[in-house]
Amino acid sequence: MQATSNWLSSSGASYRPRGGEVGYAQLTHYTAEYCEWGEGSPLVLIPGMAGGFQLLGPLAEVLARDFRVVTFQLRGEDNCFAMRRPFGLTDLVSDLAEFIRWRGLEAPPVFGVSFGGVIGLEFAARFPLRLGRLAVQGVGSRFESGLIQRIAGTVLSRIPLPVDNAFVNQFFNLLFGAPQKKDALFDFVTRQCWQTDQSVMAHRFHLVESFNLDAKLSRIRVPTLIMNGERDVLVSRQTMQALGHGIAGAQMLRLPRCGHLAFVTHPQEVGEHVKNFMVSV
Repeated sequence: MQATSNWLSSSGASYRPRGGEVGYAQLTHYTAEYCEWGEGSPLVLIPGMAGGFQLLGPLAEVLARDFRVVTFQLRGEDNCFAMRRPFGLTDLVSDLAEFIRWRGLEAPPVFGVSFGGVIGLEFAARFPLRLGRLAVQGVGSRFESGLIQRIAGTVLSRIPLPVDNAFVNQFFNLLFGAPQKKDALFDFVTRQCWQTDQSVMAHRFHLVESFNLDAKLSRIRVPTLIMNGERDVLVSRQTMQALGHGIAGAQMLRLPRCGHLAFVTHPQEVGEHVKNFMVSV
């Protein structure tokens, strides 16, 4: 049975990644599902705190027009019991390094969004010769403990929530950067984010709370593009500038009318900026 365009639009299914080659990488500490779209030179895409690589569907579709987009699930995404063995941000960076090596990619460009941007920056600081270029969106030089962040951290860590909780959905709404109708895009984002177990989201949030790259920025020696939405409630202009000024030659770009989820709400714009940066001399 062929799905109608009305059903695809109303259910949010039209935003989910289509096609792609799915496989499994046997890494040291877990088996990582990965997916690849498109042809051409590789581009490693790191997913964010929630939603897995499926949330990157709209962006991956845009980038796959010019690159072979390679992405994988972070530790804990498909199996929350992986957290029975403690791991931190350095372990997630090691997972990325191992996956790139396992896939046989030699110094590929890397693009991380949100929590994935944190991993990408830490990776570039720790392994400066293992990537060719770095792009990030939705991240600053350090964690900022504002009211929104404190409430989100407390709720995720201490209050068991049912799936599709109204409070957390409202938090997701803030990440759009503007009042968002409960349309297919909103449904796609909330449904996909809730595919990530709450305990996994809470653990990742806890890891970000200690994130501070100020002392390591000088170690990042690859060309770097830093993008943030002008309406991003999680990343201030100050931490974005601290990140850009701390990395030699970094390019900074404010995305107009965009929030933290710019990679979902404006994939065409974000993808075009990434493409232009990756192919520039």
